[in-house]
Amino acid sequence: VQLQASGGGLVQAGGSLRLSCAASGRTFSRNVMGWFRQAPGKDREFVAALSWNGGSTKYADSVKGRFTISRDNAKNAVYLQMNSLKAEDTAVYYCAADGSQYGFTWSDPGKYDYWGQGTLVTVSS
Repeated sequence: VQLQASGGGLVQAGGSLRLSCAASGRTFSRNVMGWFRQAPGKDREFVAALSWNGGSTKYADSVKGRFTISRDNAKNAVYLQMNSLKAEDTAVYYCAADGSQYGFTWSDPGKYDYWGQGTLVTVSS
């Protein structure tokens, strides 16, 4: 099983990026998917999570109104649209999947069983 995150890069403050996470090896169409990030010298933190059918979302307060998580179950993929980026959004972003079906939109990284390798987002001020 593999989660492949992509779409990171260097962007100016106020700009936008769209991260993608493609899963392979099994389907996650009935699983919660999430995004986390880790800035240099800091712990990994929750960013957003999405229920299996897209009906429920959860966001960290720091990204509410700016980031949008979405998924395409037909493509076994999850996305993170990031707008109005700030310097403090600079981090390595990881996608994650809950191994159990029909779970809640967890913000606890311990609830996720599968992790991507991370993609670096750098926001210049």
